[in-house]
Amino acid sequence: MSTVVERDAASIIVGHRNAPVLIHGVAAITALLGLSHELLHCIFAEVDPADLAALALTCQDLHSYIRGNRLLYKDIYVRRYDEPSCNAEQDWERQMQDLTKLERLLESENKQTKLDSLGFVAEQINRLLETAHRNTELSSNLPLLIEHFHDTTNIDAFLCSSTLFDRAGNENQQPAETNELRQASAKLHCLFGVPINVVPNRLTYAYQRPDLSLSPSSCTRLQMRPLPTHTYARSKVYGLRQYTEHTLWGPFTDDGTQRVDWEKVEAVMVVLGFNLNKFTERSDGRWPCIWDKPFIGASPNSYASQPVIAGPSRDPDDEDKMFKIRELALALDAQDPYGVTGTWMRVVCFLDYNDLYAFNFSARVETDEQREPIDTEEAIRLIKIKLQVTKIEPPGSGDEGEEDDDDGMDWSNFHGERLPVVHFRGNSRSLHASWDPNANSKIRGTVRQTPEGEIRWTTFSIFHGEERWRSEGIQVGGIRSGRGVLGNWFDKDYDIHGPAGPTAFWKITDELEDDRSRSGSSPLAYF
Repeated sequence: MSTVVERDAASIIVGHRNAPVLIHGVAAITALLGLSHELLHCIFAEVDPADLAALALTCQDLHSYIRGNRLLYKDIYVRRYDEPSCNAEQDWERQMQDLTKLERLLESENKQTKLDSLGFVAEQINRLLETAHRNTELSSNLPLLIEHFHDTTNIDAFLCSSTLFDRAGNENQQPAETNELRQASAKLHCLFGVPINVVPNRLTYAYQRPDLSLSPSSCTRLQMRPLPTHTYARSKVYGLRQYTEHTLWGPFTDDGTQRVDWEKVEAVMVVLGFNLNKFTERSDGRWPCIWDKPFIGASPNSYASQPVIAGPSRDPDDEDKMFKIRELALALDAQDPYGVTGTWMRVVCFLDYNDLYAFNFSARVETDEQREPIDTEEAIRLIKIKLQVTKIEPPGSGDEGEEDDDDGMDWSNFHGERLPVVHFRGNSRSLHASWDPNANSKIRGTVRQTPEGEIRWTTFSIFHGEERWRSEGIQVGGIRSGRGVLGNWFDKDYDIHGPAGPTAFWKITDELEDDRSRSGSSPLAYF
């Protein structure tokens, strides 16, 4: 293979890798122009994209060959990044220019340059994740992003510029100037997937109510101390004034448009991540650490079913019944674009109701004023849920007993194919205690698109035939993502006094797993 490494406008190495020849001046250009287009393509495809732009400036002939050369830019693109699977026409040259600029920004040591480019970086990272190979091990995009976000300056500039870090961040973490940029940063944090839970080292201290049983010195130390990010995220998650009709009591903006409020999703992720990590520590390793791999599972179709551990053999009659049920369900599963049927893991956290009520109603807080952080420990419940598709309806259909959900929605900016509304039913079982009345229930719900194209999940928990809890969530990473759904649970009658809190669920297998198959490995209660 011939190669070219551009040294300057008039000095080029050309030849075989094992026997390079340095050619200067006009001779260098002449040597290149004397080659066939096929050889030029092979040579230039090996050039770094940043150097290719410089090479195009050396002479008019090379400029004419390189600029607008779709095949060349496509070849360079697929050598470095995952090839998009969509059939839409691609502007390979523009995409290479954008991604070259992205990599330069991620490699830059200039903090202000990074901050000024937040919107552009967010757009490009979103695109890299949307086009990432569904098999993590075969992806080129994911290792690239993971490598760049080992750099804490990239984490500070791009993942910590939401409103949450106004009080929770360190001196290198400040909220962006506009709401649009703050939302973009919060979304990047959610796609990154590893909750950033720092203790601020600038003057952001919270006053704690004194404990008179402590010594005066201990009491003073506790009253003024820095608090980590999760305490500020918790105050957002449990602030009941954000649960309104226009937000659907979920992670949406308060304008009725069903646009995702990524700062709410970010707060949910931080709170749940803290509690899950604490649960892992207290379970002596019986509950594996999750949400610890950056960007993994944050792409459409990135979910991969895990094998089921075989349980005790069934009665032959039971096997026949299950086979018939499954056979009938396969027809619906084949039409389900969301991949609902299977076994999922769910986590729910909640404050003691006395603490929740006191936090929200003991003192009046202005609408635009942020509430104090919450350093109170929560309860955590891990729940296994098994879901089965029951009905598929056209786009815009409402939930059972409700009007069409698209009523009044603006779909003018929607791009792509409108997907159907999928209804499902199933059951949930607590991994903590079989008698837990708030975890063991029937469940029903729907999956649908929002006008933005996000994937919205709605669930209802049913106890003794009566619906009690409802949840609204967004699938982070898009349709069939491995990361799963983040959102809020609340009273199905929308009680303004609560309770309410954060929840998440993610798929573990396509199979409707037998409860007996993992009974020996279920984690115990640690909360």
